[in-house]
Amino acid sequence: MIPPIHINKEDPMIGNTSLASLPRLRDCTSHRISSYDITGGNADAWKIQPGEKKVLGEIEGPGCMKHIWMTLGIPKEDYCRKIVLRMVWDGCAAPSVECPIGDFFGLGHGLRKDFVTLPLQMSPSQGKGFNCWWPMPFQERAVVEVENQGEEPYTHYFYLDYEKYASSDAVEGLAYFHAQWRREADTKGWAYEEKLARETYVKDPRINNKSGDGNFVILEAEGNGIYCGAHLDIDCFQRNPNDWYGEGDDMIFIDGEPWPPSLHGTGTEDWYHCAYCPRDEYNAPYHGIILYNGSKDWSWKGKNTVYRYHIEDPIRFRESILVSIEHGHANKLSNDYSSTAYYYLEKPAKAGPEMLPVEERLPRPNEEGYQSVT
Repeated sequence: MIPPIHINKEDPMIGNTSLASLPRLRDCTSHRISSYDITGGNADAWKIQPGEKKVLGEIEGPGCMKHIWMTLGIPKEDYCRKIVLRMVWDGCAAPSVECPIGDFFGLGHGLRKDFVTLPLQMSPSQGKGFNCWWPMPFQERAVVEVENQGEEPYTHYFYLDYEKYASSDAVEGLAYFHAQWRREADTKGWAYEEKLARETYVKDPRINNKSGDGNFVILEAEGNGIYCGAHLDIDCFQRNPNDWYGEGDDMIFIDGEPWPPSLHGTGTEDWYHCAYCPRDEYNAPYHGIILYNGSKDWSWKGKNTVYRYHIEDPIRFRESILVSIEHGHANKLSNDYSSTAYYYLEKPAKAGPEMLPVEERLPRPNEEGYQSVT
């Protein structure tokens, strides 16, 4: 059994939600906004039209969203990338969460699939039940919105489960939840672009990455906060004979520090805490492999999703953070990378770079030789 998430074991209002503290009679009230049929009938889904922005919930604070559940009746799987989920805290001018809806719930590539992590799950059947357990405190107001950027309507079922507090003291000192989505559809690795053989590129001075320049950026943020991890979605479309992406080191730069950073890893499969070129899907509370392309040889060609969530070991920063990872050792490989990073900031802020247009968000089509992932 996976234990419930906690963010502050000592806080009497928000943090004491571990199994041992469930009997505590906390000073809060429990609420839900859902898509239920207010006529008493059974038409419990909202229809979201093409191009429509729809506010799912507006909640007056002080409060904390504790759980989100959604399921979508979509015409195509790539609507997991066409639908954008946004969250705005306390009247901030920009959303602190702005993310393709499937990616927000833990899996990229415009796919749904059964998996379990501690903060995020896609539940049977075939991942159609989306669940999020990240706590999201706010002082004054929370707004949750979706936008259908597809060409057809879809149906949207949802629960927004939250607590309300009589006093803002309950959330005083708690940071605001953020999610940042990024995508680089072709990382243009130097060794692959130049078609260099191994005996050549191992002698190239670029094989020693002593700066982090050119790494894929998972998160870049300014402010006082906590980094809680990410999932990384890699589509190995290139045809380099040595296409194992897992040699790419993770590098996390805290508060503008120079290379080498305080947190420097030893390889991508080490970042998600598996080992020796894993070829099996594996779900643990904080790390694992949600999607493996299915090949049992050493090609790794196709779509992969891996994750590392810093729940027991959150990463603290006070001015800024840059979370990055090499695409292949020393950024030598050309692959399709996307990621969703989860973090908290002392003040609500814009989630990241401008959201890419729909055509630049869509997953790469499976090419000949790919293994099926649906």
